[in-house]
Order: sequence, then C-alpha cells, then structure tokens
Amino acid sequence: MTSSARAVIDLDVVGDRINRHIYGHFAEHLGRCIYDGFWVGEDSTIPNIRGIRTDIVEALRALDIPNLRWPGGCFADTYHWRDGIGPREQRPKIANTNWGDVVESNHFGTHEFMDLCDLLGTEAYVNGNVGSGTVQEMSEWVEYLTRDDDSPMARLRRENGRDEPWRVPFWGIGNEPWGCGGNLSPEFYAEEARRYATYCHDHGENRLTLIAAGANEDDFEWTRVLVKTLVESHAANLYDKHPYQAISFHYYTHTGSGINREDATTFTDEQFYDTMAYARDFERVVRGHVAVMDSYDPENRVSLVCDEWGTWWNAEKGTNPGFLFQQNTIRDALVAGIHFDIFHRYARRISMANIAQTVNVLQAMVLTDGEKLVLTPTYHVFEMNKGHQDARALAAHVLDAPVTTARGGELPLVSMSASTKDDSALISLTHLATDDECEVRIDLRGRGARVVRARVLGADSATTYNDAEVPDRVEPRRLATALEGGELVVTMPPHSFATVELALD
Repeated sequence: MTSSARAVIDLDVVGDRINRHIYGHFAEHLGRCIYDGFWVGEDSTIPNIRGIRTDIVEALRALDIPNLRWPGGCFADTYHWRDGIGPREQRPKIANTNWGDVVESNHFGTHEFMDLCDLLGTEAYVNGNVGSGTVQEMSEWVEYLTRDDDSPMARLRRENGRDEPWRVPFWGIGNEPWGCGGNLSPEFYAEEARRYATYCHDHGENRLTLIAAGANEDDFEWTRVLVKTLVESHAANLYDKHPYQAISFHYYTHTGSGINREDATTFTDEQFYDTMAYARDFERVVRGHVAVMDSYDPENRVSLVCDEWGTWWNAEKGTNPGFLFQQNTIRDALVAGIHFDIFHRYARRISMANIAQTVNVLQAMVLTDGEKLVLTPTYHVFEMNKGHQDARALAAHVLDAPVTTARGGELPLVSMSASTKDDSALISLTHLATDDECEVRIDLRGRGARVVRARVLGADSATTYNDAEVPDRVEPRRLATALEGGELVVTMPPHSFATVELALD
C-alpha cells in the first residue's frame, strides 16, 4: 500500500548556516570505545598508526568528522590529565568506577587524543574535570595544550615530546553536574562555571569556546539559571566577554520507559513508534531551551550545544552491562535522521552536537569485532547528510503527511529538512511507516533544479542491522526520483531514510 505526502521547499529562501559542528562525535573512556576501539596499541596485529586503529580513522575521515569530544562524559569528572602524559609504562593506572568498574592503563591520554584528532583532521573538544578536579588543574591543561613559549606547562609538554602547541578550541566545564558530575544545584554550578572560566585563558592564537554543562533533557530551569548568571556577569562588566560561550544539554532517546530498559534489536511496531515519538519530542525540548536563551540573550551571543544525544538500549547479552555495547538498527538510523532535521531548523542557536558515542558504545558509528570493522546504519546517515555541513538551511515544510498514534499523541510519519551551498541543494527525508511506502511530492520553488543523485537507506525490517558476519545488510542504495514540472516526486520505502542532491540553476 502507498500513502502520500506533500511538501514545499523554497530554494531561494536561505536561512541560517548549519554549523558543521552539529555533526560532531563523542569518545568516552567507556567500554570498548577507547581501549579495544580507537586504541589497540602499537604492538597490535591490527593495522594501526602509533597505536590508533587505522580502519576506524579511515571510516571517520569519510564522514568529514568536524569535532571529537573526550574524555567524557561521566569519566571526565574523575579524570586527572597529568596521569595520562609522559612515558606510557610510567603512567599510573586508573579505576573506571563509572563504567564497568575496570582498571585502565592510561596509555591513551592527552598526546594520544591529539594525535587521533590530527589523523582524523578534526577539532578537539576537551571536557575538563569539575567534579573531582580543581580550577588550577583545568587551567594548566589549557596551558599545556595551547601555549607556545617558556611557561611551565609549555616546557612540560616539550619534555613529553611535543614542541608546537595544539589548537584546542572547545572546552567543556565539567559534565552533568546535576548528576555524575557532582549532584550540584544549578545555582552552585553556575558560580563554579564562572570561576573555572575566569582561569581558562586564550593563549597565543588559540581562542577558547567554553561550554557550560547544561540541563538533562527538558530541565529549562537549569538553562535559565546558567544563562541568567552569564548575562548578569557580563552586564556588571566583570568580563570583556561572556565567561562561557555556550551552554549544553543532553537528550537520549528510548521508547519512553527510560534508558537501558529495552532491547536494541527486538521490538514491536508499538515500541518502534514510541521511539520515534520520543525522538520527535526532541524538538519540544530544543524549542524550550531556545526560548529561555532568547529571553536573556536576544543577540544570540551564547550558543546551545547538545553534546550527548542518541539512543540508549540494553547492553547486548553476554557483554559487560557497564560497557553499554548495543547493536544499531534501521530504527537508530531514523532517530538520527529526525534529530538532524531538528538541528537544521534551529541552526540559529545550535552550534554543536555530539552523538553518543563513536565506537562500540550506544548509538555508535562503527563496531569492532577483532580485526573486523562494521559500519552501522547510523554511520550511513552521517555520510549521506554530510553535505549539510556549513550549508545554509532552506525553508522546508511538510504540508500534509500520514500520521499514526504514539505515546498518546499524533506522530507525523514524514520528516524533512534541506540546505543549499554553492548552487546545489541537499534534501533529507525520513519516513517512519513500518508497512507502507510513501509517495512524497515536493514543490520546489524559487529556482530551477535537476537531480544529481538520490540514495535511500532501508531494509525489509526496522530491526535489521549490520554485523561482522554480514556487514552490508544496510547500506545506501540508488533511489529513483522524478521531476514533474517544478515538483520532485520521491517514493520512500517503509522505515527508510533518503537524501536527494540537486544542482540549482
């Protein structure tokens, strides 16, 4: 059975720039993300570059990965960076009490992370330790990484083999202070963030974007306290610039019963639609945080960052439950498609987002099984969507689409966004119906267009995933389209994600 939907895109109504950093990633010391993921060690039989797994680097470079957040997450507020520098055999071990209660070698530290960023061609987002650290510790970490003279930390960096400073633009002031980062009140944390920011300096040409750790989901009061404190500090002339330049929040998707309570690969249609409704509700959460920030910061000087997002299911059976290893199906890919449409619509305020996480954890890009590497369905959404990076959002509206009922309300079954760059346009479509295909007719207004390439990501079942035995069950395939006058006709298979690339006249 085929349903129908109508949409319109104004190709000549150009909006805000979609910051490429919305397509950012996250690598925490959690499970097999770092060790037995990115890091295999220089003596490994798995091909590597100075201990960093080569095939992961190659896969992520194909995504034009813009930034990578490290070392956490909850781990960040137990991590002391000096333990991860110097000769590896002399580094003290650390107990990872947040994730799996395992002992780590500290062989992957600051220099290894920056080497990884260089190999990826990406920018570093370093998350400082507020929960169990000190202002001095974070201040000296900034100096160690970014200062180029004879300062104490610059000398220490040179003693450890790195002469030139790195460029490290993004710094997180703690993580989830309302929870694993200290169980703090928003008022107390706001003062702490302001204090930490005071001693984190721009060294040389390096300019810091300091990110205050923000709310859990729709805790708009947390955002209100942070932005109010920031604006009042600036108004009182306590700073030449705002003490921090961005405020974060976190949002994980599940069926509505809570994180870590559902199976990743076995679910009913009802659970599938509940998941999509929860993903769609992300727009309400974004809209709420944006409204709070607009009321205190109408000039849009402080941006909003969603530095943890994605699905969170039960760990796979037979794995350490503290390692958060989960499979990744078509359902997860569609969650990503919905989130990106929302990020694009709020590009004026949202400057960065980081999916959790990159390798072997939660909604990962890649999974490893010994020497084998698996690209997940979510990986393919990132690849198909990478043309949106630093493009300008277009006015794109779904006017009429089929709906279903989920979580007590209506769930539209078609989501769409579009952008333009260099006389081209990219359209992204997410179709959620589990049984029916959908003919989407898009009225292209304002400029002439021709289709350059159209691809679709789908499978017979929304539970389909890639694994080491069959790594290509889910991968992009050619999608037939038609241009009828000024109308683009796209027939979407059930539970599928598609992109259409246009050349504009």
